[in-house]
Amino acid sequence: MEEQYMGLERVMQEIKKVIVGKDEIIEKVLMTILAGGHVLIEDIPGVGKTTLALALSKAMQLDYRRMQFTPDVLPSDVVGFQMLSRDGQTQYRPGSIMCNLFLADEINRTSSKTQSALLEVMEEGNVTVDGVTRPLPKPFVVIATQNPIGSVGTQMLPESQMDRFMVRLTMGYPDITSEIGMLKGREEGNPLDRVQNVLDVRELLMMQKTVEDTYIHDAVYKYIAALVQKTRENDLLALGVSPRGTIALTNMAKAAAYMAGRDYVIPDDVKRVFCDVTKHRMLLSPKARIGRMTMDGVAGGILAAVGAPRLQRKA
Repeated sequence: MEEQYMGLERVMQEIKKVIVGKDEIIEKVLMTILAGGHVLIEDIPGVGKTTLALALSKAMQLDYRRMQFTPDVLPSDVVGFQMLSRDGQTQYRPGSIMCNLFLADEINRTSSKTQSALLEVMEEGNVTVDGVTRPLPKPFVVIATQNPIGSVGTQMLPESQMDRFMVRLTMGYPDITSEIGMLKGREEGNPLDRVQNVLDVRELLMMQKTVEDTYIHDAVYKYIAALVQKTRENDLLALGVSPRGTIALTNMAKAAAYMAGRDYVIPDDVKRVFCDVTKHRMLLSPKARIGRMTMDGVAGGILAAVGAPRLQRKA
């Protein structure tokens, strides 16, 4: 495990060549990949969302595809289509989704029909065209970017689509020190050109298997279930976390433990990822909106209300 952890550290160092001052975001994206999930990054244009995906693909030797989700993008552009060849046989033409890392740029600018074409792909890891199901390459990760609601030409993703993303993250503006560092880093050319491959697909799959096998004590399972149950009973929420969200929270907690160099989960791992996993799965109630409550405030209140178990260190 120590050798795998060192490989992950090398990936971090490569990505930090191009993404300055956002170590927490980089770590959480890596956690999501290790947990086998998908990432939704909601932010304004120009803060480095696409650059982050490119740096990840280079550092981890992932087959990378990017699609700009404009209103004229069709489902067949994503999943592919069947066509007749010259000899009269049907032939499958792969869509952009047939890769390891798929960047769905500005996903909330395209039609709901095209958005829904991602559902089976993200959940099942398969593509079905004309009744024929084809597996996607492994690993497979979707990083989708979304402009804030209210931007011109955007439409909200349905809850069923949002629930497919393991986490929703926001990069935000860099601080002044990081922005100066970013400018200086461009004096020698595009920083992306300096990103080196330090991990291959085989090593990444091994890491994902190690994360999957991470130990969780029964008390931590109960803690996760209690947190999720609290979202369903809270009068500040009209919609609580789904069972899919419970699984996502568990898997992200395992990945957080792995990133910390442990083969077992502690309550702090759950706390670290709770808001990122749950906020996009919950809806504020009218009472909360009238009281001008924020989702961050409600999620923080749930964490404060549910006591974390005390565990003895695993031998």
